[in-house]
Amino acid sequence: MSMLTALKISSSAMTAQMVRMNTTASNLANMDVVGTTSEEAYRAKKPIFKTVMETHTNSNFEASVKVNGIHVSDRANTKRYDPQNPAANDDGYVFMSNVNSIEEMVDMTNASRSYQTNVEVMNATKKMMMATLQLGK
Repeated sequence: MSMLTALKISSSAMTAQMVRMNTTASNLANMDVVGTTSEEAYRAKKPIFKTVMETHTNSNFEASVKVNGIHVSDRANTKRYDPQNPAANDDGYVFMSNVNSIEEMVDMTNASRSYQTNVEVMNATKKMMMATLQLGK
């Protein structure tokens, strides 16, 4: 594997983790959104990642991480009795989002750590490339 391939893998992984952080931030921002029905209430979203391997001639390959889609949670939305809420249905209930703030914070921490690890991989690869260039002097 060439050093440029390592940089490409880390770069694609960082992009994927940014999508993960953005969906987590969106989930947290919409955590208190209610709806009149369960279908109208906000549902948590999670990115789905895919590893892509491309083989080239001379046993060279390129690998990357791609976002294959965004999964919308099928966990049930809870309903709460709140007849004063403008979004309440005829029975006085509103449907809460199915976002779990603890899960989202753990997911955000994991995405942040993964992103930082890939930054460190890129820095180490850059140092190796610079050291290789210094060998010629």
